Amino acid sequence: MAQETTPTIEALRSVRIFRGLDDAALSRIAGMTSEVTFAPGHVLTEPRQTGSGAFLLVDGRVSVHARGVETELGPGDVVGELALLRSDSKRIARVQAVTPVRALAIDRAAFRGLLSSDVHLAIALLENVADHVPD
Repeated sequence: MAQETTPTIEALRSVRIFRGLDDAALSRIAGMTSEVTFAPGHVLTEPRQTGSGAFLLVDGRVSVHARGVETELGPGDVVGELALLRSDSKRIARVQAVTPVRALAIDRAAFRGLLSSDVHLAIALLENVADHVPD
């Protein structure tokens, strides 16, 4: 029987590090997300904070201030993905909502538990991350 594709799975499919994962893997990741909303002006992260997970932007825009550079991100972008993979990850950017934001929060502990229980998923994610490391 085919698995039902949900809006959360579709949102995850658009994320660079999750590209190419099958619906079953995306469904497992979707099961550990929680939807969060932020009002304009709300600060999602500050530099030097310890990261505990990542935010996948579903609706809205955020401003990212990192190392003297300002960037704006929107739907399909992820903030804090390194915190999913590193337990000692400190935030490097100040991220602030520009518009009302709806995001999917992914907790590092739950995500790492998933990786430790599914070696094939862990390898696929590492390959996706490695594909985006500059030569």
